[in-house]
Amino acid sequence: MLLEKILQSQGFGSRKYCQQLIKSGAISINHEICVDTKAKFDLKNFTFKVHGEEFEYREKVYIALNKPQGYECSHQAQYHFSVFDLFDPTLLNRGIQCVGRLDQDTTGLLLLTDDGQFLQALTHPRKHVAKVYELITANPITPEQIRLLEQGVELRNDGIFKASNIKQTSSNQLSLAIHQGVYHQVKRMLAAVGNKVEKLHRSKIGELELPMLAEGEWTYLDQTQIELAKSRMVP
Repeated sequence: MLLEKILQSQGFGSRKYCQQLIKSGAISINHEICVDTKAKFDLKNFTFKVHGEEFEYREKVYIALNKPQGYECSHQAQYHFSVFDLFDPTLLNRGIQCVGRLDQDTTGLLLLTDDGQFLQALTHPRKHVAKVYELITANPITPEQIRLLEQGVELRNDGIFKASNIKQTSSNQLSLAIHQGVYHQVKRMLAAVGNKVEKLHRSKIGELELPMLAEGEWTYLDQTQIELAKSRMVP
């Protein structure tokens, strides 16, 4: 692939700007500066430096973020920060999108990608992927509330929804899995059984657990992790 097209595909700007980067001597490959905009390179294991910073060529990007509180999953955040403020311009130029959403006060695993097929696979209504949440409730959780969550509760205008793999870790702490993703689903389910969510954290999507990341930190997923995220789909 032409070097200028490589840079453009990786989010460094317009074709004209990428040409200017090359001509200015800002790009180095194998420790040598390249000023030829028409130079071609094999993309397998291809790395390059821009102004001394090393980058790896990625046809598509798959990202896991430990979403902090106070961030909206929107480019046009209205009342809080945007999760997209946590990423470099090169990734924003690639058009990364959130794979589903988390409320501004919910923390935990959020996936982002510029791969439309991957996004569709995890969010399509007919391909519900299990998502595990850890929550703290305002009031002690009762056996009856757990039974109702497992049996299914009705959420107004959306239908009946069940939770699975429910595990109570203390009087006010619970983990559960859901396979849907309607608006405020976990909070509304707990309200429907007479309780209230005080704190909510997503720890798992499919079989992919949240990597060891501080809140606000992110990492690229490898192929194994990508497949884990897509596992446990319901046909």
